[in-house]
Amino acid sequence: MTTASPLLTLETVSRTFTLHLRGGLRLPVVSGVSFSVLPGECVVLGGPSGAGKSSILKMVYGNYRCDGGRILLRDGAETVDVARAEPRRILRLRRDVMGYVSQFLRVIPRVPALDIVTEAARETGVAAEEARRRAERLLALLNVPERLWSLPPATFSGGEQQRVNIARGLAAERPVLLLDEPTASLDARNRAVVVDLVAEKKAQGVAVLGIFHDEDVRDAVADRIVDVTRFAGARAA
Repeated sequence: MTTASPLLTLETVSRTFTLHLRGGLRLPVVSGVSFSVLPGECVVLGGPSGAGKSSILKMVYGNYRCDGGRILLRDGAETVDVARAEPRRILRLRRDVMGYVSQFLRVIPRVPALDIVTEAARETGVAAEEARRRAERLLALLNVPERLWSLPPATFSGGEQQRVNIARGLAAERPVLLLDEPTASLDARNRAVVVDLVAEKKAQGVAVLGIFHDEDVRDAVADRIVDVTRFAGARAA
């Protein structure tokens, strides 16, 4: 039997913040972070608030540069080190390889919710009609009322905005999915929907790396939990 190769691998990754308003004080965040995520696997970053979990996700996504180590991401037949990739290459990885769902919805004002989710699917090559069907399905599953689909999410409640945010992140066909506390503002009903949608992505072979402070969600989706506090140098995120 052939063992699948990881889609994402972190090798001895470290990150330190320099506090310029404190005389250049260097604050270690994480050091020696090493783990992999296989196709169809959900790895959850565990540990208390401030342990560096979000910093790890941001390094994988290219928002933070790491001070040392490698972040290896498979892009088809090529393996790219995100830690050393040029900005244009990182943008292509975000378009084609990495999906990211944070706690916040950042979109162009006045664009309807349905269009936001549809366009997210279109970005990865999904045909227009299928992209719209996918958007409608996700918004319905996530209990966003149909009367809101034609409205911009800026007018929605926080929970409704987050459900649009999740739909947008899951509509695309990318092999790696990063989730930064996507269920933080959701009720139990919608948390259960997210659990089912993550299971769908795993069944499709997507590698999922996430942070979940809701224990019920974490226990339902995690194949493995990586305790961030075990990495020497963890201080703050």
